[in-house]
Amino acid sequence: MKVLKFGGTSVGSTEGIVNMLDIIKKEVQTGEKPVVVLSAMSGITNMLTKMAEEAVIGEGNQELLQEVLDRHFAVVQEMLPIQQQAPVYAQLKIYFSEVEKILSAIQNLKECSPKSLDLVISYGERCATFLVTKIAEQYFPESLFVDAATIIKTDSNFGNAKVDTRLSEDLISIFYNSHADSLLFITGFIASDQQGQTTTLGRGGSDYTAAIVGSALNSSEIQIWTGVNGMMTADPRMVKKAFSLTELSYTEAMEMSFFGARVIYPPTMIPAFLKKIPIIIKSILQPDFTGTVICHSCDSSDLPIKGISSINEISIINLQGSGMVGKAGFSGKLFSLLAHEQINVIMITQSSSEHSITFAIKPEDAVKAQRLIEQEFELELQAKKLEQPEVEEGLSILAIVGENMKKTTGMSGKLFSALGRNGVNVRAIAQGSSEHNISVVILQQDLAKALNAVHDEFFTELKKTLNVFCLGTGNIGKTLFRQLYEHRDFLQKHNGIQVKITGISNSRKMLFEEEGIPLDSWQEELDQAGEPADLQGFVAKMKEMNLPNCVFVDNTASPKPITFYEEIFKSNVSVVTSNKIGNSSSYSQYRTFKDTAHTHGVDFYYETNVGAGLPIVRTLKDLMMSGDRVLLIEAVLSGTISFIFNHFKGEAKFHEVVKLAQEKGYTEPDPRDDLNGKDFMRKMLILARDAGYELEAEDVKIDNILPGSCLNAQSVTDFYKELEAADDFFEKLKKEAEQSGKALRYIGKLEDGKVSITLQMVDESHPFFVLSGSDNIIAFTTERYKERPLVVKGPGAGAEVTAAGVFADIVNVGTH
Repeated sequence: MKVLKFGGTSVGSTEGIVNMLDIIKKEVQTGEKPVVVLSAMSGITNMLTKMAEEAVIGEGNQELLQEVLDRHFAVVQEMLPIQQQAPVYAQLKIYFSEVEKILSAIQNLKECSPKSLDLVISYGERCATFLVTKIAEQYFPESLFVDAATIIKTDSNFGNAKVDTRLSEDLISIFYNSHADSLLFITGFIASDQQGQTTTLGRGGSDYTAAIVGSALNSSEIQIWTGVNGMMTADPRMVKKAFSLTELSYTEAMEMSFFGARVIYPPTMIPAFLKKIPIIIKSILQPDFTGTVICHSCDSSDLPIKGISSINEISIINLQGSGMVGKAGFSGKLFSLLAHEQINVIMITQSSSEHSITFAIKPEDAVKAQRLIEQEFELELQAKKLEQPEVEEGLSILAIVGENMKKTTGMSGKLFSALGRNGVNVRAIAQGSSEHNISVVILQQDLAKALNAVHDEFFTELKKTLNVFCLGTGNIGKTLFRQLYEHRDFLQKHNGIQVKITGISNSRKMLFEEEGIPLDSWQEELDQAGEPADLQGFVAKMKEMNLPNCVFVDNTASPKPITFYEEIFKSNVSVVTSNKIGNSSSYSQYRTFKDTAHTHGVDFYYETNVGAGLPIVRTLKDLMMSGDRVLLIEAVLSGTISFIFNHFKGEAKFHEVVKLAQEKGYTEPDPRDDLNGKDFMRKMLILARDAGYELEAEDVKIDNILPGSCLNAQSVTDFYKELEAADDFFEKLKKEAEQSGKALRYIGKLEDGKVSITLQMVDESHPFFVLSGSDNIIAFTTERYKERPLVVKGPGAGAEVTAAGVFADIVNVGTH
């Protein structure tokens, strides 16, 4: 025999009741009648409670009472033939007349005791169960309405009564055996004390009723039918990637339930746990879904944890002072005091010195608890042996749960790493000796971010989500979006990363979308739905959204975004930038960026600052980290200048080659911005700093390629005139190189802490002799690569390769 419990979602609508009856029919067809336990219609208990509260202050509640009645009548009209409706209407009117009389008494007395409130809210279950029983009689004539107050006995602790287990099990067993031919529909949540007065079983009371009945009848299983697909790895309202768990042990389920998983409540499981009766959580909306089985012993699981639970709102009280140290019974006295006043302590942590105790409670209990402590320990407070109890509000608890945690090393490390990288500060920590649970107290505003970050960290079979905020929609930005869109499936399959563009801004408009901006239509979305661009507002909105695993991507060439980098790092957001201005301005700024990123545990990637998509910065970093010592760096790091000198041969004129480079898009609108060597200087300066040298821009020696007349020309047109006039100068250089079998190369060099950029002639023995197209090349001569330098060569210009470099940096953030 099975016990089936249906919640408010099942009894609150025609669709829900139809689904419920279909489930019951399938069970009956197996040849064994289940016992059905029902909750009130969804929302009705809250409405009845509100009416009682309003009655206390003398306010009328006729409209709300009529609304409750109408909801029940509507179901009667839809689901019962007209000739069968009258008796049901009559009984429902009797119930609501009784409610009205109780509310009137409360209004006259201007007082609502827990006893009176229990009586008022008990009618939610009575009305719903009676109604469903009458509907079920159409299919099961043997259906019988059972008021649980007649078979479940409790003490007189109204609001959260304690069940007399032995007496209740005897009454349930006797009643069931004497009605063996009936299909029982039992009210959940309610019971009665020894005087026959109505009591309630507290939070999750209907589930508790099902467990009590199941235990009394030694049922084969207890099914809890809810509106969700079983117990999930995290709160699906906050973690979109949360998924249903197929199996949990009683211990795991209790831990998750205690820490906020509202699918089932801890007391529910105790009767089932004692008799090893499986509890199955299933969805009324998807009855064929397997749901979650809670049982005594589970099959082994590969998951390091089973789930992440949370309590959205808690307060903590910190109590400290020398009067606690070594004082036997202090903790007992403290917590007995709180227990006596019905203040539930959710979590406790104490320093090993016994100098302080921190405990978490419900926010509504905080002021009361603080006052009780001050009264109880008045003498210790006056003697300064205890400090005033300190209350902290606006907090939440996050807990990771799972039996496998005991067997798996590094669980705490993974938890705190995920929180730390996302800037989530931990206020308190607690871990049980069973190692089934690690709980942390964090700011409530960080809860959603923390849940998602920790979920990504532990459930590695899911894709880690990066929330990316992109600045700049020029050639590099557009190309990056296309590459991310085209490679999204590959990225998820092979790298386990999902890149979500959460914010986009250019100089005109900005757009935010927490679920991700579609990359196949981002331009239209930005144009149509974007708000006026505001760089400070863009950064502020990114911080306000407070998402996990955030990356700020700067694909501009503007100095303005640079001023926000430090603030962004301090917000625990990683930065990926193709904008080289930040790293090539003052050394103090460069150092600040590196140190701030390191302090806050985030990444600062700028591979494209030096060689577009070439792994130059990363190669230098790896050499340094491995203990190698750099002796010499030689490089051609301007794709534009590389193109020009690679094509300046034969009959070609220098000004014609420069013009060709501009037509192909290799130069800036004013080619002097490339040919003056400043961009090259920035790249060499960044490399020198990464190699450990504290250099400023003025420390770099630059030999100008161009004569002064070209550099000082008033316009681009005038520049080309002056460049053509200087053809003889460049022709002489070309002939000298060709006659000696050499090639002209504009080479940057770092040696002995000094950087120079000069035009050189190199022969075929030099690795730069064979350079072609717009390629960049760099040679690292180190202690390990002394005889033959380590050479990196490849395309050094163009939106495609630069965007690919930014893409790679984003992926590298995701691998941490």
